[in-house]
Amino acid sequence: MVKTVRVGVLALQGAFVEHIHMLNTLRGEEHISDVIEVRTKEELASIDALIIPGGESTSIALIAERCGMLESLREFVSTKPTWGTCAGLILMAKQAIHTKKGGQQLLNALPVTVSRNQFGRQVDSFTIKLDSPCLNSLSGVKGSDGTSRQFEYVFIRAPAIVSVDDPEVQPLVTLPPGYGQTDASENGLLVAVRYRNMLGTSFHPELTDDSRWHQYFVRMALGDDV
Repeated sequence: MVKTVRVGVLALQGAFVEHIHMLNTLRGEEHISDVIEVRTKEELASIDALIIPGGESTSIALIAERCGMLESLREFVSTKPTWGTCAGLILMAKQAIHTKKGGQQLLNALPVTVSRNQFGRQVDSFTIKLDSPCLNSLSGVKGSDGTSRQFEYVFIRAPAIVSVDDPEVQPLVTLPPGYGQTDASENGLLVAVRYRNMLGTSFHPELTDDSRWHQYFVRMALGDDV
């Protein structure tokens, strides 16, 4: 019997609809049995893998706490495939800097330090096309000319990973030097990592028409070698 995966997208706040749409476009070619919006502990318990979307990390954490989901999320993230994008990356991190006054709740799972709003305000949003070797095993990686197709990365009030706090964390994507607002950007800021069952990315792949990062996560959730 072919293994399939039921994927949920945390739908408390943020860009969850775009992730749902992207996953649904993959159902014909990837082993996805179902895609659901997750708003309750019961829905969380029913899925195999979770995406925590971009949005407002403080608001997502506050709503999760009020819904009685925060501890369930912590338990899920510690053992099951979970991908945090932008605000989701902040929530998954063990440490976050430049947070709002008084700090914020974190899931305390991904052993990295994340700098919130690393690239500035909404007006400082940008896109950049980069080679992404971690995506090379996926379909659609070659362009019409046979060369590797770059991925267009979308950064909107994005965080960045400024410290990797466990040697098992695998760097996946680093920006070219000069992007960002700190001295660390002189060497290139880390914007995607993988750690055991977790994937964390600073950018918004759901806002493109390129499904390769969603493919990557689904293959990861299925236990494939990606």
